[in-house]
Amino acid sequence: MDITTTVNTENLPKHLAIIMDGNGRWAKKKGMLRVFGHENGAKAVRESVESCARLGVEYLTLYAFSTENWNRPKVEVDTLMKLLMSSLKKELPSLHKNNIKLNTIGNTELLPESVRKQLLDAIEQTKNNSRMTLTIALSYGSREEIISAVKKISEQVLNNQLNIADISESVISQHLYTHDLPDVDLVIRTSGEQRISNFLLWQVAYAEFYYTEVLWPDFREKDLHEAIISYQKRERRFGKTSEQVK
Repeated sequence: MDITTTVNTENLPKHLAIIMDGNGRWAKKKGMLRVFGHENGAKAVRESVESCARLGVEYLTLYAFSTENWNRPKVEVDTLMKLLMSSLKKELPSLHKNNIKLNTIGNTELLPESVRKQLLDAIEQTKNNSRMTLTIALSYGSREEIISAVKKISEQVLNNQLNIADISESVISQHLYTHDLPDVDLVIRTSGEQRISNFLLWQVAYAEFYYTEVLWPDFREKDLHEAIISYQKRERRFGKTSEQVK
């Protein structure tokens, strides 16, 4: 039986986030350079995005490039930037076809001007799409995001625009890169690693986590469905008891 028939579309994670890990190891296993893994990882991105849209996931966030990734070898960073540009150009028709809105979070000021321009153009062109919001985390670091939020809130307090007593979870959330996104329900990490890697630390406070040994370039629709089915079997209590939830 096709695994798609076992996914309950009435109990989907509203916001799904994926840490796409394993491109380099995938390439190494094949005796190729790391960049070969990144190029093949793009296929997994396309399939995951389209699968989520078909299922009815409303928000999908992909961890594409962290603030720490700038420390990688220049040739790899340059290749990733070129791959990002080519992917944006290639996938734009598919985003429109599937009615997907593109979004980004992170310190995009650090991106090369040509990349940033193409990214902003794709965001502008898809702004009216409404089936699903696809957020790409680029030059993203959650600690940097939280520091930025603290600075903005502190400035408002100094300017008497905000009282300290009024600082709440909601106020902090409104100053994060993800201010227009709901908290994450499910985090998927590929390649067998079991850590958050400075990704959406605030937003995943009550998220479910799913780890798979599958390397990202090999991640396919059936793997996505398996992760969602695992999520659907769990009881989300948000600090309450099982009896309270029921």
